[in-house]
Amino acid sequence: MLASLDETFDLLIIGGGITGAGTARDAARRGLRVCLVEMSDLASGTSSRSSKLVHGGLRYLEQGEFSLVFEAVSERRVLMDIAPHLVNPLGFLFPVYKSSRRGVFTVNVGMWVYDGLSLFRSPRIHRNLGRKEVAAEVPALRQTELKGAPLYYDCATDDARLTLETALDAVNHGATVLTYSKVAGLLRDAGGKVCGARVRDMLSGEERSVNAHAVINATGPWTDRTRAMGSGGAPRLRPTKGIHVVVDAERLGVQHAVVCFHPKDGRVLFAIPWGDRTYIGTTDTDFVDDPAQVAATSEDVDYLLDATNHYFPDTHLVRDDVISTWAGVRPLISAEGSGDESSVSREHEIFVDPDGLITIAGGKLTTYRRMGGEVVDRALDLLRLMGKAPDVLRPSQTAHEALPGAVGWPEDDDHAAVAAKVKVAGAGRLSDETSALLANTYGMRGVDVAELAAADQALAVKLTPERPEIMAQVAFAVKCELAQTARDVLIRRTQMFFRDRDQGLGAVERVAELMATLLGWAADRTTSEVLAYQEEVSRSRRWRGV
Repeated sequence: MLASLDETFDLLIIGGGITGAGTARDAARRGLRVCLVEMSDLASGTSSRSSKLVHGGLRYLEQGEFSLVFEAVSERRVLMDIAPHLVNPLGFLFPVYKSSRRGVFTVNVGMWVYDGLSLFRSPRIHRNLGRKEVAAEVPALRQTELKGAPLYYDCATDDARLTLETALDAVNHGATVLTYSKVAGLLRDAGGKVCGARVRDMLSGEERSVNAHAVINATGPWTDRTRAMGSGGAPRLRPTKGIHVVVDAERLGVQHAVVCFHPKDGRVLFAIPWGDRTYIGTTDTDFVDDPAQVAATSEDVDYLLDATNHYFPDTHLVRDDVISTWAGVRPLISAEGSGDESSVSREHEIFVDPDGLITIAGGKLTTYRRMGGEVVDRALDLLRLMGKAPDVLRPSQTAHEALPGAVGWPEDDDHAAVAAKVKVAGAGRLSDETSALLANTYGMRGVDVAELAAADQALAVKLTPERPEIMAQVAFAVKCELAQTARDVLIRRTQMFFRDRDQGLGAVERVAELMATLLGWAADRTTSEVLAYQEEVSRSRRWRGV
């Protein structure tokens, strides 16, 4: 894979999370020669382990970060336009109790400010619900001392797939995107300036140089470690860990996301509807270990279950109700006097080290597109100073051009109409449930997945009998979505890792066998893929102590 890297790129981007992918998309659309390298799979770090929300950050109003909220709600609107299949309106219920630190009137004023900062272009304007109305919307919610609740709207997303489609759009506009390609060291010119990197293929062991006029560090929680390869400087991050747990919607079903404050420490928590599942999160604690090894602990899970049972007292959730967990590390910018973890700013920052390495860190999933544009602007300033900027560049148009799955999406946002097209393309081999899944996951590209199933009955088979995912998704992931391992497919292309009761363990052997056929794996590679996935599941269950 690395053998084709003979040219000198305008930009080398290190990191294939949402920020790196957004940067690559912006740069490639402008006409820059771009190479993005990622040591694992796209979105394998924080960008597939978030709360999966595209939101303005209501709680940031309380912290006085109005500019951050305005930027985020503006970007929320953009993402709804360019990725309507992935960014979908979701109601958020904010219950107010007698003991709440803000009363109904104060919260309502905050809601009007929130809607106002979006220029009243929220998916829907908020409305205030009385106690009886709240009980009708969320019957399981604790009613004792409940005074009411505003119902406001933000959006939910598939964070990993948003990252993937952003990267695929970069590829469609000429970018080179290499996964499982780890930077082993930075290259320098005669003046000591960074001019590329030594990159190692993590699957083959091959290593070679990638030359570039400018290098952007977009490695999230690995930011300081990447900077340490160069001139470095003082650490800039204060990483914090957030975990989520997934339970069956039959045990805790919510029509809207419910926002609450933990009864012990007041941190914000969400219970979020996710089809036939509900996920609950998040924690916010300092983290100093290897981000690649982050996982939920027993204390983390109990923390979330305790809060859930406080607000939903009749559910009586216990550890055995937890189907899966995920944990991620937020790459927050450190600042003196930042206080507790939850008060650390989510603002992003761009800085250039003495050796010319450009770093972008901090920020939110919601604002990734704007972050990408800003860091490309900074890189172009550097290229112009060096006399190496291209003479002609195009406008990136990232705020107006749809992501791949949204090309041809109905203007009325009719998901059911797309699902119907997918079912027709499946030639009678797809259930309604699978057709809807493909439409909501892939957008208009769901038709392409369905056509694979129509052409080969074996690809219409479900990954597991209880779930709607099918083998055609595996083939599509390999052929069209840069998937190279069984973990890529089961964790980030299909989400079986999170949604399936057995976390995809019953499907991994068949997935690996199909991938072996498509990619030409030897028997030992197929076996190692199965074992690697089983280890990933085991790590996510380590909190159980078994």
